[in-house]
Amino acid sequence: MTEPLSSTNRPAPRGASAPGLSRRGILAGGAVLTGAAVLGQAGAAAAEPRLAASGLRRPQHLRDLVGVDALTLSGLIRRRHVSCVEVMETYLDHVEEHNPSVNAIVALRRRADLVDEARTRDRQLRRGEYLGWMHGFPHAVKDLAAVKGLPFTSGSPLYADRVADADDLFVRRIKDAGAIIIGKTNTPEFGLGSQTYNPVYGATATPYDTTRTSGGSSGGAASALALRMVPVADGSDYMGSLRNPAAFCNVVGFRPSWGRVPGPGFVAQGGVSGPMGRTAADVAMLLSTMAGPDASAPLAIDEDPEVFTRSLRRDFRGTRIAYVGDWDGHLATEPGVLDLVESSFAAFEALGCRVERVVPEFDPAALWDLFLKWRWWSMLGYAPLYDDASSRSQMKPELIWEIEQGLRLSARDIAEAVEARTAWYRVVSALFAEYDFVLAPSTQVFPFDKETHWPRSVGGREMDTYHRWMETVAPWTMSSHPVAGVPVGFDGRGLPTGVQIIGPDNGDRAVLQLAHAYEQQTRWVDRVLPPALRG
Repeated sequence: MTEPLSSTNRPAPRGASAPGLSRRGILAGGAVLTGAAVLGQAGAAAAEPRLAASGLRRPQHLRDLVGVDALTLSGLIRRRHVSCVEVMETYLDHVEEHNPSVNAIVALRRRADLVDEARTRDRQLRRGEYLGWMHGFPHAVKDLAAVKGLPFTSGSPLYADRVADADDLFVRRIKDAGAIIIGKTNTPEFGLGSQTYNPVYGATATPYDTTRTSGGSSGGAASALALRMVPVADGSDYMGSLRNPAAFCNVVGFRPSWGRVPGPGFVAQGGVSGPMGRTAADVAMLLSTMAGPDASAPLAIDEDPEVFTRSLRRDFRGTRIAYVGDWDGHLATEPGVLDLVESSFAAFEALGCRVERVVPEFDPAALWDLFLKWRWWSMLGYAPLYDDASSRSQMKPELIWEIEQGLRLSARDIAEAVEARTAWYRVVSALFAEYDFVLAPSTQVFPFDKETHWPRSVGGREMDTYHRWMETVAPWTMSSHPVAGVPVGFDGRGLPTGVQIIGPDNGDRAVLQLAHAYEQQTRWVDRVLPPALRG
């Protein structure tokens, strides 16, 4: 829900297209759709895509390029069944038609420049200069990360005119893999709040109901993915920013273990960068690009990211899964959310898993207090902006509140929070000694009106902070365990939600394997397209 402060975002003074995707049959969005409803129908519908797979064919209609998964698109480009120019022009046509309805991609670059870059990628291919699996991909970077030469606003009027003079590390890696950066994806101001709106670019909608929010803070990324305007997307996550938008937009978001995607600093704060996609395999492949140690990141995980390029197939018979639900009534939830989340159990059980209801042995009120203190501490990086009255007047109230709470913290408060986080980690470790995975709701509400800054009440209970309605994600941020957010279906209004799959310490690949297996059972992303794409 916000970003870690990096060397490129630390505060400083301001100085013709298709009506639908023709290759898919789509379920109507008005019915209540659950995991049990499609169980077993799609498990063998499609083999896991491979970069080296045979049988790839140029689509009959180029407009259908936007509908294929990223790994398939990569194979089509590599074998020159389609040109990078054709891919770029097809995607830009698609963006031109659909982006106005959701406002997901911002700071879009000039079409002529992008086509020229795609033409360069084609020449490279002809010379045998293949850059990587993203060769020729159009890609938009979340506007909390720096892309050299592009606007870098963080959704704040303080930085409305800022242009990045260097790439963030993961952005450079994405470029090195062959991607062409077409623009940025929208985010809340400074990434605060799971509702993507800001005074620079406005609000972003979920394509499943364009009057409602896409979530946040990776809301632009999730909405762009759902509308097939990008093949894959990057995001960041402190309080569910890769999980909540995935739920609101019916895509897959992945919060990696802390340090998997390297960032600067010596303190494991809550914010991480990570991938989003329409399949678990696509997410794993983008993670392989973003991840890996770097000399600039002292706490980075030292493991070869090549592991994420391997097959995700795995036998899950005998797997034990704990389900924490609403923590025995502690979490306020909108009616219908838990019903849909729990409908996903059938898909996990069909894989041979056993799902059991569990309440962790830790006071959830104390856990929320722990989260608040860590977050207040992390927001003190913006204190220089707060100290200047002129810049403070342009900051959103929620950021001012976070900073003011942080300024009241004592060294003892921080020491106690560190100790409490260690105690929570021990509880989670004990949970994983008994269970292989944990399930939890991705959000406590369905997508709400995009003009509403945040829900003031949920399930008849008042929310005492601007982010209390997203408390369900906070425990796993504090434990730093890897989490995939995957879809679970739609309510009677056609609004989506999702479930978190939490894995053991550094078990990123295991989480992606279970997400992949679950995906083969349900196929939510493919089966229920946004209304604008139903041909």
